[in-house]
Parts: sequence; C-alpha cells; structure tokens
Amino acid sequence: MTLEVKNLQCIRGDRELFTDLSFQLEAKQLLMLEGKNGSGKTTLLRALCGLYEPDVGEILWHGKSIKKQDELYRRELFYLGHLNAIKPDLTVFENLRFNTQLAGGLETDDALMQALDAIGLFAFEDFPASQLSQGQKRRVALARLLLTKATLWVLDEPFVALDAAAVVLLQSIIADHVDKGGMVILTTHQEVSLIKGEVKRLSLTALTENRESLNA
Repeated sequence: MTLEVKNLQCIRGDRELFTDLSFQLEAKQLLMLEGKNGSGKTTLLRALCGLYEPDVGEILWHGKSIKKQDELYRRELFYLGHLNAIKPDLTVFENLRFNTQLAGGLETDDALMQALDAIGLFAFEDFPASQLSQGQKRRVALARLLLTKATLWVLDEPFVALDAAAVVLLQSIIADHVDKGGMVILTTHQEVSLIKGEVKRLSLTALTENRESLNA
C-alpha cells in the first residue's frame, strides 16, 4: 500500500501555499504534517481526500491517480476535518449510526454501542448532540475511527477540544491502527507514540522558506 504525492502545487487566491511538494507514505507509517497557520496544511489534507483540486501535480494510490479510482480510493480513506459533522438534533447514537451508514458501514447496534463505550461516551447514547460539550462532540466524531475499515486516515487537528484522558486514548487508537498496517496523516501539536511503525514529519513552512531562500 502506497500513497504518493508528486510535485504538488496549491494556490489560494493570488497566494502560492506550496509548490514542488512530493512525499510517499506506506503501510505502518504516520506522517505528522506541520506548519504555521496559513501554510496550507488543511488545503493539502483536502487535496489528499479529493476535496480540493491542486493546481499542479498528482496524487497516486497504489501507483494510480486517485482521480481514476475515485470509488475504490474513498473506500480506503477516512477523513476527519475541523468540524465534527454531527447533527445537533440527533442523539449521540443516531449521529454515529448516520455517519457510519453514510460511509457505507453496516455495523450492528451492539458494535456502535461498544464504540461509544470505548471512546468514553458510555450512557450518553440517548443525549441530544446539542447538549454535549465540545470535547464530547469530538468524541462522537472520533468514535467512527473504531468502526471504519479504511486503511488511510487523514485527520485534521484530531486532538482539539479533548481532555488529557481523551488525548491518551486517541493516541492509542492511532498507534494501534498504524501497528496493524494502517496509514495516518495528521496535523497536530501533540506527539503520537507508536509501538511499531515509523513516524515521518513534513513541514510546509520549512518547505516554503527553503524555496524562498534558494530563490533569493
């Protein structure tokens, strides 16, 4: 399993976020995406998910463009953005079931309840999402990680709004996925420890600054 980014360039408005960006990610690897605010981290993640069209370059999955295998690639992909994608008028359980089914999952009610229990939401299944704290809403979104069969996880600031216990729990979930042969790309200020596998780092700020110094 390989994700390859080749010579990517993304421009927003009249500003170039990054250019000539290339990297490769394989099974049992985690990529920490770093950079200042506005450096293009979220734009890159959205491009990797097919939600943003880069201006130059290509993204390959198993050696083929993601554009030519959209359905297959999306089955292998789990994306969690800044927003939790939960509906305030639905209960915790209903939100998890809705999002799981939307992603094509057919998990049983017992499996959904086990995921909520594991993520720290035991006895909250009937609470309307509108009554949850920001940390609890984030946990509802993160419960999907325990149910997805996707190989590649793309996570945009997944630790935001979590307390210390939830941070430790999420780190273990991510580490377990990588240890089992999964792949993760994330933006975060938290360190993620792995039992097995490799942690790689990519700084968009450093990439831009190095290019500017060469052109000076």
